[in-house]
Amino acid sequence: MQLFSDEYFMKQALNQAEEAFLLGEIPVGAVVVSNNTIIAKSHNLTEQLNDVTAHAEIQAITSASEYLGGKYLNDCVLYVTLEPCLMCAGALYWSRIGRIVIGAVDEKRGANSYGINPYHPKTTIEKGLLEASCSEILKTFFEKKRK
Repeated sequence: MQLFSDEYFMKQALNQAEEAFLLGEIPVGAVVVSNNTIIAKSHNLTEQLNDVTAHAEIQAITSASEYLGGKYLNDCVLYVTLEPCLMCAGALYWSRIGRIVIGAVDEKRGANSYGINPYHPKTTIEKGLLEASCSEILKTFFEKKRK
């Protein structure tokens, strides 16, 4: 296995999801990569910040933009454990991110569940990387929450 593979970076996003889980946040994690270097990592913070917009992807976009000193992420890749919602897809559209790698598909609230492609036309989308692991942490979180 190559050290800096898609799987490696998705595992880093899963580590972020685990951090969210421990904080009682919906366990979604995200990392932004530029030139095989993680320039931003985040997880959901909606409960901690009392902010409905504090999704992992939004936090990662903001952090990556600050790191790069610009608002466009054309040459970056976002690894995210759960398919972005419509709000996050809109932010990713405006960031012009080059590629998005998604772990688990969100059939109820994912951006593509609305029957449209909300991503920038130049953005490449890939789904299903480490899907079982990405799905399992969410399933465990919600089972625990419902008890």
